[in-house]
Amino acid sequence: MARQFRPATLLVRGGLHRSENAETAEIPYLTSGFVYDDAAQAEATFENKIERYQYSRFANPTLTMLEERLCALEGAEACRLTATGMAAVHSAMLSHLKTGDHVVASRALFGSCHWIVANLLGRYGITHEFVDGSDLDAWARALSRPTAMVLLETPSNPMLDLVDLPVVAALAHGAGALVVVDNVFATPLLQKPLTQGADIVVYSCTKHMDGQGRVLGGAILSNKKWVDEVLQPFVRNTGPAMSSFNAWVILKGLETLKLRVDAMQRSAAAIADFLAERSEIAQVRYPYRADHPQHALALRLMSGGGTLVTLELKGGKEAAFRFMDALQVIDISNNLGDSKSMVTHPATTTHLRIGADERKKLGISDGAVRLSVGLEDVADLIDDLAEALDAASPLALAAE
Repeated sequence: MARQFRPATLLVRGGLHRSENAETAEIPYLTSGFVYDDAAQAEATFENKIERYQYSRFANPTLTMLEERLCALEGAEACRLTATGMAAVHSAMLSHLKTGDHVVASRALFGSCHWIVANLLGRYGITHEFVDGSDLDAWARALSRPTAMVLLETPSNPMLDLVDLPVVAALAHGAGALVVVDNVFATPLLQKPLTQGADIVVYSCTKHMDGQGRVLGGAILSNKKWVDEVLQPFVRNTGPAMSSFNAWVILKGLETLKLRVDAMQRSAAAIADFLAERSEIAQVRYPYRADHPQHALALRLMSGGGTLVTLELKGGKEAAFRFMDALQVIDISNNLGDSKSMVTHPATTTHLRIGADERKKLGISDGAVRLSVGLEDVADLIDDLAEALDAASPLALAAE
């Protein structure tokens, strides 16, 4: 039996294939297509009588290495890569759903995911229902009818709300649904949705996996039968393929993923504690803080608190903008999971288009700011936050 390696080893060694040249680093196979020995081999390839590379929209050796590495890390049977994280969400859903199907989704979704459920699915005759992700009674009511798919993210963007995945997955399976989990915030290092009842896990590889602001990418992981029979025909023929160069960059990013996530979440925990003591802050959300409303659930489902902290400033949008504009080290950006620390104002960026009423249901106030903690010295980050909070304080406003 093959030895079972730990995550840090899998992130460096998983899915490694070397050519006859025995190179140290993985090869970026920058090719659009592949040649055949003869016409009969081409025919047999397209008839699926033999397995070989045909065209990089279908498969590519560099993508294969990344897919195998992610499978080893996630504990999944199969993986397919996409050009972006949203392509992963879209492909996972539309490859499976058909007219007449019903979808139940947690209300706390990233803005573009919310748009797919609320706006796109109906165009294809697919109905939907949103529920409060923390309300198990609401899940039970929604899943009392036949359902094709459940979509959720936990922790959620941006308020870091959690879903009791084992319970919801059991309810979903009873309704006949596949459970799709966006695991971007937790990363595969801090949470394993497939072991908690999920059927499909999706990622934006842009975030922690590359994690250095270089390339876009997405991943879908599930069992081999579903990937081969449902997902693969969809992605092969609709073409949301990841480039081999991007796959190579993400492969190299994975080598340091554990080091980065460990360091970033240590800093995030310290920053959350600092922010909680500031009078300018109405609330701080961090899953591993005891004052998080679902702290016990976070301890049960996650092995760490993650790299994101959400804070709500007293004074609403004006205070939030003043705070963000005063930051000197931390950048204003809607990305996350990066080696550079970043803040965004969800109400005017990532969750702008879901509307004020939906934001209110999600608890996204005009004073809410999402902080993605990077790899800078935590003392410098706390100094930067302190100075920016001073600038946003009521006393500073009054002095003007």
